[in-house]
Amino acid sequence: MSQISVNNLTFHYEGSFDNIFENVSFSINTSWKLGLIGRNGKGKTTFLNLLQGKYQYSGSMDSNTKFEYFPYCIPDAQLSLSAAEFVEDIKPGCETWKVIRELSQLRETAEILYRPFNTLSFGERTKILLAVLFSDENDFLLIDEPTNHLEQEARECIKDYLASKKGFILVSHDRDLLDACIDHVLVLNRKTIEVQSGTFSSWWENKQRKDQFAIAENEKHRKEIKKLKQAAKRTSEWADKNEHTKIGFDPIKEHDRFIDTRSFIGTKTKKMQSRVKQIEKRIEREIEEKEGLLQDLECLADLKLVQLDHHKKLLVNVKDYGLKYSNVKVPVFPELSFSISKGDRIAMHGKNGCGKTTLIKMILKKSGCGLIQSEIEEKGLCEVASGLVISYVSQDTSGLAGQISDYCIKHNLNQSLFCTMLRQLDFDRSQFLKNMEDFSDGQKKKVLIASSLLTPAHLYIWDEPLNYIDIFSRIQIEKLILDYQPTMLFVEHDIRFREKIATHTIEFS
Repeated sequence: MSQISVNNLTFHYEGSFDNIFENVSFSINTSWKLGLIGRNGKGKTTFLNLLQGKYQYSGSMDSNTKFEYFPYCIPDAQLSLSAAEFVEDIKPGCETWKVIRELSQLRETAEILYRPFNTLSFGERTKILLAVLFSDENDFLLIDEPTNHLEQEARECIKDYLASKKGFILVSHDRDLLDACIDHVLVLNRKTIEVQSGTFSSWWENKQRKDQFAIAENEKHRKEIKKLKQAAKRTSEWADKNEHTKIGFDPIKEHDRFIDTRSFIGTKTKKMQSRVKQIEKRIEREIEEKEGLLQDLECLADLKLVQLDHHKKLLVNVKDYGLKYSNVKVPVFPELSFSISKGDRIAMHGKNGCGKTTLIKMILKKSGCGLIQSEIEEKGLCEVASGLVISYVSQDTSGLAGQISDYCIKHNLNQSLFCTMLRQLDFDRSQFLKNMEDFSDGQKKKVLIASSLLTPAHLYIWDEPLNYIDIFSRIQIEKLILDYQPTMLFVEHDIRFREKIATHTIEFS
């Protein structure tokens, strides 16, 4: 057990407008199970890279700990090899028997170590790399979003596995995973950084309470400042009016006044002016106390959606439907029956590779919105309503490149509305000057989601939309869907999102 002490850490990327971290100080313990929480682009992965010494920074980060980062980078040349052949390359000194021991805790056999890595599912690959990561008990582990693209069963397995371990920082936007696996949180707020004991839910409850207190205190200070300003204005006006009576008077109307009265009036005016200065000092103190109250407040803007109304109630009808690639004997899925009517929000749930994305692409193709390159054999019925307009979010963000203005022209989007939507999803204005290929993975997904929300449609089809999306934006999107209740077909492995949003679930076997 040791401490990692961060003192006056300041860091910015070359050419960046703002600091990612500025004079940040905190300390953490290497025996903790620490959840790292923050908005997309706030510096979570950057902080992990700083711990590994990948960037130059000012300030100090003191620790005698050896760090190990997940996910490992597997070169393309090694993907055709078995993991047993390259684990020594990605983690020097790694012993195979220790990896097999960890795999057993992940409910996997040693057999997957000896199969070509590129033939394994996402879940199997993740389990192997986690087993390699935890094979050395002396490292402090930096785990960056281990469950993206994984189906529910693999997530549950990894959740149970991480819950039994300690000595790591876990970056994740999966609320269920964080609650099960961590005992401390390190939160990158808007302006500050805080370390707190507990799970995500306990921190979120405390934050909501703290934000409400800050709002109440801010309102109290605002009202007090308003009252003080009014009092200062009145007193100043009285002082000025009193001062003007020093010179000149009507001896008939003011028979009790003499030249010597001027000094009395001057003294009275001076007292009034002194009172004005005292009030102004109180105003300054109130403003100082007010400053900073709302600096970390998470204002989740209400997103908007314009849905088209189709003349038919039944939009998609699938009955005894099966798909099979022409060059493969085993079908993608044998028979499936379901329908999508207006107002339905259908969640598709199943293991990776069970055919969810393939089915989505077939529905897109039949509506004239997509094209499948491979030859696929169909059986049964899959029909979509004529004139159906679909707004689609792909799980793949690799095609995003160039300026936002070019993207808006290509997709016929109003650039002003598009940028406003991204701002509501917590994009900083400086991001609009970057090329999209330089965005974080979460920011790229927000581009796709904003594009979908601004595209009026009868049906919204989203394929794993929340991968890399921060927790706060997930809450915004949940509220949007519950408020507007669009017709949807979606794949999402975040169990809390699925339970809140879905009206029906299709289970793929």
